[in-house]
Amino acid sequence: MQAAKHGKSVAVVEKFEKIGGGCTHLGTIPSKALRFAIFQMTEVNANPIVRESNHSFNFTFAQLRRSAASVIQKQVDMRRGFYDRNHVPVYRGNARFVDPNTIDVEEPNGGRTRLRGQHIVVATGSRPYRPADINFSHPRIFDSDTILRMDDMPQSITIFGAGVVGCEYTSMFRNLGLKVNLVNTRAKLLEFLDDEIIDALAYHMRDRGVLIRHSEEYDRVEPLDDGVVLHLKSGKQLKTDALLWAQGRSGNVDGLGLDQLGIEADRRGTVKVNDHFQTNVPSIYAVGDVIGFPALASAAYSQGRAAASHIVFGEASRAISKDIPTGIYTSPEISSLGRTEKELTADRVPYEVGHAQFKSLARAQITGQTAGMLKLLFHRETLEILGIHCFGANASEIIHIGQAIMSQPGSANSLLYFINTTFNYPTMAEAYRVAALNGHNRLF
Repeated sequence: MQAAKHGKSVAVVEKFEKIGGGCTHLGTIPSKALRFAIFQMTEVNANPIVRESNHSFNFTFAQLRRSAASVIQKQVDMRRGFYDRNHVPVYRGNARFVDPNTIDVEEPNGGRTRLRGQHIVVATGSRPYRPADINFSHPRIFDSDTILRMDDMPQSITIFGAGVVGCEYTSMFRNLGLKVNLVNTRAKLLEFLDDEIIDALAYHMRDRGVLIRHSEEYDRVEPLDDGVVLHLKSGKQLKTDALLWAQGRSGNVDGLGLDQLGIEADRRGTVKVNDHFQTNVPSIYAVGDVIGFPALASAAYSQGRAAASHIVFGEASRAISKDIPTGIYTSPEISSLGRTEKELTADRVPYEVGHAQFKSLARAQITGQTAGMLKLLFHRETLEILGIHCFGANASEIIHIGQAIMSQPGSANSLLYFINTTFNYPTMAEAYRVAALNGHNRLF
């Protein structure tokens, strides 16, 4: 859209029947719609009025999953409208590079179309990483793409991989009442987060009954008729009704012919780009999951606009796609932006901390969602906001208030903004004022 609106002739090649990619059809949209359906069911069942009536609502996994269908179709229709209004044709088929300015599109009916362009942007996304020795065709073994097609609700599940996807599905399945083993290959959950947030998430999961096993490696997966046994190198054997393999993702570069142009991908299919999102072949750009971290839909949008700006104007700063907040849809949610305490300590930055516990906020008390906190990290001398870390209900929304202040130049990025601003009461946004006052009081 960025290129088309600035007068470029643009075409899109998509191999799937419907546009939207993995985000719309396999990952973000269906999983978050499922999460919300689970949340609604559990909230209703927890309501005292419903409990006193001796009634409860228990839907099957397939019924809960169905709630995503209408959202997905709306997203597809909306995106299709964007292409149509901006006169961007969509070619369906598999694309392969012929040379740095030409791609060959093999259509589903066997026909072929050749497209040429001054610039080509690779935005092919990623897929779940699948070790060759695991039988993913077995009806009880899933990855993050296939888990959404599960029909029967298991009683227990082992999730191998405690990254963002693994932690999100751990929360969802535990909320559905399943016994959950979460197996982590690292020493802590989500090590890129602030330690206090990591500890809060681990405590909350364990308090809900999740069994977390850290620093484990898998030896083999043994599929059975009545379940799956995960054999770990430590000698442990975990048998559950189902297994979700959530150990990373691989970039979709197979069959593109990039290697013939001298563009190499690493073992996980990740392509290297410069600050303008160009590969080592200047006419070919890459954005989104295929270039690796942070592998977020929000980041991919920004990266795409930055690449198009460079194509159109000859300049674009990668800063467009920096300082992107994390949004992790566990229960409760996690969102963070900026630096962590560990990073600031290592760099010897004189910082201070301000906390707002959600249990102290009137809005959280009204809604009953009192688990969590907002944490501000700021410079002791300049009061510049250095990091924002939130764990709790609506964390992925709350973070953007602080993001707006952090992005301001010079002294406008200051803790004093939150202290001197009047927030609606009662709101969750009020947590910024509480945290700012809490931190400011530590200076004296």
